[in-house]
Amino acid sequence: MNVTMNNMEGAPILGVSDAIAVINQSLEYAFPIIQVVGEVSQFKINQGKWVFFDLKDEDGTLNCFMSLANLRVQIEDGMKIMVVAVPKLTQWGKFSLTVQQIKPVGEGSLKKAYELLRAKLDKEGLFAPERKRVLPDLPERVAVISSVDAAGYKDFVKILKARFGGLKIMVYHTLVQGLDAPEQIMQGLDYFNGLAESPEVVCLLRGGGSVDDLAAFNDELLVRKIASSRVPVLTGIGHEVDTTLADLVADVRAFTPSNAAEVLAPDKREIINQVFERHKSFKAIFIGKLGEKEVLVRHRLESIGMQTERIYETVFAQWKNLQVVLDSLNPELVLKRGYAIMRGVDGKLLKNPTVGQIVNIENFDKMVEAEVKNVREKQDTKRTDSGV
Repeated sequence: MNVTMNNMEGAPILGVSDAIAVINQSLEYAFPIIQVVGEVSQFKINQGKWVFFDLKDEDGTLNCFMSLANLRVQIEDGMKIMVVAVPKLTQWGKFSLTVQQIKPVGEGSLKKAYELLRAKLDKEGLFAPERKRVLPDLPERVAVISSVDAAGYKDFVKILKARFGGLKIMVYHTLVQGLDAPEQIMQGLDYFNGLAESPEVVCLLRGGGSVDDLAAFNDELLVRKIASSRVPVLTGIGHEVDTTLADLVADVRAFTPSNAAEVLAPDKREIINQVFERHKSFKAIFIGKLGEKEVLVRHRLESIGMQTERIYETVFAQWKNLQVVLDSLNPELVLKRGYAIMRGVDGKLLKNPTVGQIVNIENFDKMVEAEVKNVREKQDTKRTDSGV
């Protein structure tokens, strides 16, 4: 392009700094943000803060710069990536791209980025089994982070309600693929972790898709956010063959959203069947124990009966003996044998009557009043009393 002096008349005359500012202003107006695809070259990290690399193809090379904090996927030379960046001319006159986001492109690069980040996080212990928590047997408050328009989410809700209804389900709607998805999902995690009455489990759901579709769940910051969640996290992402870094760091991983519902809540029909089976088992045990007790009680009753009979026989024999003794002491029986009882007029037994004394004499069937005419000692009594 030939530029004549006439063409340059009226062109602004600028200092270097002003020229850089004008160029950047023009770039900002024309291309506030661009997406560029290329192969990584000369990748390096300076001072643990800044990332520098070149992005190239067959015909050109662009210098790229970004903060290490924004590097949420692991890259290395030779990987094909897409960058979201702001084109800029530096104060030293060097054109570069200030990178905001990076996304691996192609299955090979996606796999490489996945393996690099997995190795890094595994070394830090984020996937260790001992840091994982057990989900409650039957949570009452369930949080879900997903796209409410996705089939996976709808399958999850349908199956969960069919298996065990009455659960409180809180939903945070987000994108589940694309560059903005990780940030939205992290906002959902922050929301549920910040509730005064937090849910008992957070379910992170996304139906099946390609490796590229699931790339959002391999975002480093998202993986770290899941690891730091104070509420246990259950993932149901993709198909059974898919394993994202979010799955590896979650407390419990389900193979699909539908499987997440199965993992989360028991089937009420199975619970009912288990209750019936336990009832039958307990009933059989109870009847068996009752039968054992019945036999034991019967034996004890028989033993008590035999002991009671022996006691009765003993007591009855003793009673018969006592009856004989009592009968021998019964005055009426003595009177029947011909004996009599002598009393004074006062009714008291009289042992030593005196001559002239009025006495009452009682035999078996008569009462005789008499006067004592004579009193003499019995000869046998004298001999007994004197010891002769």
